[in-house]
Formats: sequence, structure tokens, C-alpha cells
Amino acid sequence: MCVGLSARVVKVQDGMALVDAGGARREISAQMLSELEPGDYVMVHAGIAIAKITAEDEEETDELMEELF
Repeated sequence: MCVGLSARVVKVQDGMALVDAGGARREISAQMLSELEPGDYVMVHAGIAIAKITAEDEEETDELMEELF
């Protein structure tokens, strides 16, 4: 089973993005997504932004993860 985590984009530069996932910041690859900007939300898997998501999607994902843990 693979799990993707939602995160908010803080900074984008040279194909990389700094993201914030619940207060934890890390740098990930943003090469799969075009037109990514700070403030966008993404789904992250294995250090790669794999999809752009809405703020509502991000909230729902956070709620589901809280229920699981």
C-alpha cells in the first residue's frame, strides 16, 4: 500500500519545492507538476509532488489521517 501526504507549497525553485506538511518542512521534487506556486497544495509520495489538490482536499486528508492515528 502506498500513502501520499498532503502539503502546502512554501517555495518553488529549479524544479524543487519546499513544502509544509503539518508544520514539518521538507524539500521535494516538483518536476512532475507544471505551474506550481507558493500557497498551492500538493499530494506528496516518496519525495515527489505527484498531484495538485485543493485546500478542501487537504483538509479532508488531514481529518482522515487524524482518525487513523
